[in-house]
Amino acid sequence: MAALLDVKNLGISFGGLRAVNGFDISIGKEELYGLIGPNGAGKTTVFNLLTGVYKPDTGKVILDGQDITGKKTIDISKAGIARTFQNIRLFSKLSVLDNVKVGLHNKHHYSTVEGILRLPGYRKIEKEMNEQAMELLEVFGLADHADYLASNLPYGQQRRLEIARALATEPKLLLLDEPAAGMNPNETGELMEMIQFVREKFHMTILLIEHDMKLVGGICEKLTVLNFGEVLAQGDTSSVLNDPQVITAYLGE
Repeated sequence: MAALLDVKNLGISFGGLRAVNGFDISIGKEELYGLIGPNGAGKTTVFNLLTGVYKPDTGKVILDGQDITGKKTIDISKAGIARTFQNIRLFSKLSVLDNVKVGLHNKHHYSTVEGILRLPGYRKIEKEMNEQAMELLEVFGLADHADYLASNLPYGQQRRLEIARALATEPKLLLLDEPAAGMNPNETGELMEMIQFVREKFHMTILLIEHDMKLVGGICEKLTVLNFGEVLAQGDTSSVLNDPQVITAYLGE
C-alpha cells in the first residue's frame, strides 16, 4: 500500500522537556489508523506538529510525496491535512451552513471588492459554495438544520458538523482528535459507523487519537502507541492491543 503520510524521526522539546522523540509513522492511502497512549504521552503534540501548530526540532513530514515539515498551518491545510479537535471548535454564532462554507474557502476565492460590491464573480462563487456545502450537509444528515446556529445543535450533531467542515477543505488526510470524547455508548456506536462511512464515501485516509478501546479495536486497522513521547508499539490493531508492554503501560494489568 502506497504511503500517504510518511513521518520520520519527528521530535520537539519544550523548555528542556522532550515532548516527542523519534516519532515514526507510515500510513497508507485510505487506511484507518489509530494513535493511542496514556494522557500526556504526546499524541496531541504529534497532531500539532503534523498541522503546523508547532515546528519540529527534528524529523520530516512527507504528505503524498510533498515535504510539509515546518510549513504554516494554512499551507499544510492547502496541501491536504484537515483536523478536528477534542473540544469541538465550531463557529458557534454562525449557521450550520456557514460553518461548512468556512472550510470551502480553501478552494474558492474572490476579491474584497467583488465581495463588497456583490459583483457577478462573488455571486457565482457564493452559489457554488452554497451548493457544495448543502451536499455535504445532506451526506451528514444535517441539511434540515442548515439555518440553525451551530451552538444549537445537539452534541453528536456538532461532531458531525465539525467533520463535515473539515472535509469541505477536500483533505487527503483527516486527523480526528478524540472524536468520541463526551459521547455515550449509543453515540459512540453511531460515530464508529460515521467514521467508516467517511473513509469509504470520500476514499479518505484517517488518523485518529482515541481513548475508547472499543472504538479503536472496532475500526482501526493499525495502531501506534505513544508513551512518554516515544513509540512503544506499532503494527496491526490486534497485535498491538495484546502486546504485554502496551497492556502494562496503557491498558492496565
